[in-house]
Amino acid sequence: MKVEINHKEVVVPDGCDTLVALLQSQGISEKGHAVAVNNRVVPKAQWAGYAIADGMQITVIKAVCGG
Repeated sequence: MKVEINHKEVVVPDGCDTLVALLQSQGISEKGHAVAVNNRVVPKAQWAGYAIADGMQITVIKAVCGG
């Protein structure tokens, strides 16, 4: 299965069937990130149960401090 993460095609490793598992496989921490799937924000509380499907467009945004 393939998905797009921040406009880059990624082959989803076997066993990564949820959003949180996919993020972990890509080295993306749950802390300090927001995620949208197909242009809809997914609340962090739903990541562990959010099923990944072929062709999804995933946007990961990292929070930064500054002023």
